[in-house]
Amino acid sequence: MKDKKHPSNGPGKSGAKIRSLPIQLWPAADKNAWGAACRPSARLKRGGAASHLKPVTRNDLAQRYGYFLDYLSRSNWLDPSAGPGAHVTAQVEPYIAELKERVSSVTVYGSICKLRRTTQLIAPDRDLGWLIEIERDLAFDMRPRSKRDRLVLTEVLIDAGLTLIAEAETTDGLTNLARARMVRNGLMVALLACCPVRLKNFAALEIERSIVKVGAYWWIVLAGSETKEARPDERPVPDYLTQYINRYIQTYRPILARTDEISNALWLTSDYGRPMIYASVGETVTETTRSTVGVNLSPHLFRAAAASTAAVYGGSTPRLGSALLHQRDSSVTEAHYNRATSMSAAQAYAAISERYWHE
Repeated sequence: MKDKKHPSNGPGKSGAKIRSLPIQLWPAADKNAWGAACRPSARLKRGGAASHLKPVTRNDLAQRYGYFLDYLSRSNWLDPSAGPGAHVTAQVEPYIAELKERVSSVTVYGSICKLRRTTQLIAPDRDLGWLIEIERDLAFDMRPRSKRDRLVLTEVLIDAGLTLIAEAETTDGLTNLARARMVRNGLMVALLACCPVRLKNFAALEIERSIVKVGAYWWIVLAGSETKEARPDERPVPDYLTQYINRYIQTYRPILARTDEISNALWLTSDYGRPMIYASVGETVTETTRSTVGVNLSPHLFRAAAASTAAVYGGSTPRLGSALLHQRDSSVTEAHYNRATSMSAAQAYAAISERYWHE
């Protein structure tokens, strides 16, 4: 019987035992690049690209990369002299085919996602757009376990995000960059919990365009061309998040940016100060919930959390959940009604989340 939980069980096609190739046996370029990525920060010297990750996360990424290298070794494709990440090319597809014979669709997706993440850490200039497309196909095909055991109500997510921000601002010994990264991650979780727009829109938020300050308050403003429903989506950000957004934009985002000549992207990477891409935002949100709440919550599950919270606490507001998630008929007649409903739903939901978060 196949073990559907772990990619290392069972023999490969050659009959050899499958394992994760230990780091000391990796090609020299991969091994050295991984060591540099994991280098901790020191006084006046920034750490490597993976230095901010928890040890358990780094170990998991190295293990998944090791499985791929072991596959190449068993297939006689491993080149000890190759550059960092150089093996992550056409050999990935036969590796996926082998994985599919042994493990679940969820594990296949996770293995390739983490293979890509590790490659980005050791070879940041390598173009992995093609691999991201494969990831998306695998995500579409996978059959994950039930969401029920990962259901978290919105007030828990808000508390987790704002607590992380508080820890970042009060913990001694953090570098400015580490502090800014923690504030960014906490704000991501709190803002997405309060305003559960789709990940595509959340990742692409831009200051003064799709996240706009109107008077003293922030609004998320999405044009019809940007939404899945092809209708405008305008919603106010709860008042109690205003101070956190202000501090992030004024104090911490410039630290991430490292330059005055930056884009208007709300979310910036902590390595080169570039706008974060769709996949990176999703991974950051999921990893942050895992480390703060103890449950891996993808951005999509934030929408489930919002709908559940609306159902639990908003019984007096019919269809609050569907309006909050912007799920309505897209006909022209309904367009203005739905826009108003989305705005009023966001206001009602903000009141609910604030009331129960403060209790």
